[in-house]
Amino acid sequence: MLSVAILAAGKGTRMESSIPKVLHKISGKSLLQRVIDTCIKLNPDQIFVITGHKSKEVQKSIPENKKIKFVIQDPQLGTGHAIQVLCKEVKKHDGKLLILNGDVPLIRPNTLKNLLYLHDSKNADVSLITTKKTNPHGYGRVFLNGDFIERIVEEKDCNNLERENRLINAGIYCFKWGNLSEIINSLQSNNNQKEIYLTDTVSLLKNSLSLEVEDNGELQGINNRIQLSECEESIQNLIKEKHMLNGVTFINKASCSISEEAEIGKDVIIEANTHIRGNTKINSHCIIGPNTFIENSEVGLSCEISNSTVYASQIMDYIKIGPYSHIRPNSKISSYSKIGNFVEIKNSKLEEESKVNHLSYIGDSIIGRSTNIGAGTITANFDGQKKHQTKIGKNSSIGANTVFVAPINLGESVTTGAGSVITKDSKDNSLAISRTEQVNIENWERKKSLSN
Repeated sequence: MLSVAILAAGKGTRMESSIPKVLHKISGKSLLQRVIDTCIKLNPDQIFVITGHKSKEVQKSIPENKKIKFVIQDPQLGTGHAIQVLCKEVKKHDGKLLILNGDVPLIRPNTLKNLLYLHDSKNADVSLITTKKTNPHGYGRVFLNGDFIERIVEEKDCNNLERENRLINAGIYCFKWGNLSEIINSLQSNNNQKEIYLTDTVSLLKNSLSLEVEDNGELQGINNRIQLSECEESIQNLIKEKHMLNGVTFINKASCSISEEAEIGKDVIIEANTHIRGNTKINSHCIIGPNTFIENSEVGLSCEISNSTVYASQIMDYIKIGPYSHIRPNSKISSYSKIGNFVEIKNSKLEEESKVNHLSYIGDSIIGRSTNIGAGTITANFDGQKKHQTKIGKNSSIGANTVFVAPINLGESVTTGAGSVITKDSKDNSLAISRTEQVNIENWERKKSLSN
């Protein structure tokens, strides 16, 4: 039986934030959620998240999962105290207990699997991950006797000679839970920090083993915003390298960010300052950017999107969008269409070969095939209480500065006069126009300004 305990009770004071440390995000996902997702890949029988500071916020952040249980550590008196609380809350201490911190978001499933394999193959009481650091300042030092760990000394408790040891404790442990439970309550806070250290269990157990791994960044803990940024950069580099090896070109890689869930086809060019978030799929031969944001959307073949924003929408094939367009959620732009300068589309469907080229708002609308929307067109969809729909049939020509007061239903091949306010439905092959008669007053004198 495999149980997992994730330590997530600390305040994270060095983050200088009102948000619990483990809820800070990298690449759109919280530190804690990243650790949980990694642990789930090990198929554990149960996962315990030990919370303390703002425990309700931490619990609310995690999607419901039958395997995940929360344990509150209050007050927070150290890592050893956290496991004392866990052992008291949980009556059965069967099998293995894997313990790791909620602020080590880059740890890989394979590294944890290697730790579990070492633990089982050597029948260890405790196995832990160690690594050598060029500058080990701030980390507990691990002292070996042959293949076994003799003791671990925390940084603040090290003397000058002990500080020269470069082998450090990464804070990831695998215990025989039964053996751990027998000695966990004997731990004391006889140290400079007056905390109960989990590391003190090593000297109390007979068979303590070290799994030394290369320090490749996956063991990096997050204690401040600098380290948060470093982890973000590490993840982004891995994501973008994967896409580049699969045929994607980044014009300025450092200025872009890509979510881990995003799919990008071959021969896509990502221009500078482009950000692709969430479950976005971009098909082959597209040019995306510069200065473009796309989230939870699908972009079809051979599209060009420049200086624009797309949220939760479907963009079909051979479409040009931008510059300075805003595609809001639940929109579908069909193939060979064009969305131009300063156009906003919201909750609307545009059929094939539609054009909305300039300065328009299309909301809650259905625009027929090969219809051209003139500059400055607005669908006035809100009556103060409800949203209403505008329908415009195919092959229609909408004059500049037309306002549709929804609900409106126009037939096919309808033309509207420029500057019209359309309040009534119109049949196929008709002209809809609404204007007051122009009046010219001759010899008109403007009133002089009272101020000089």
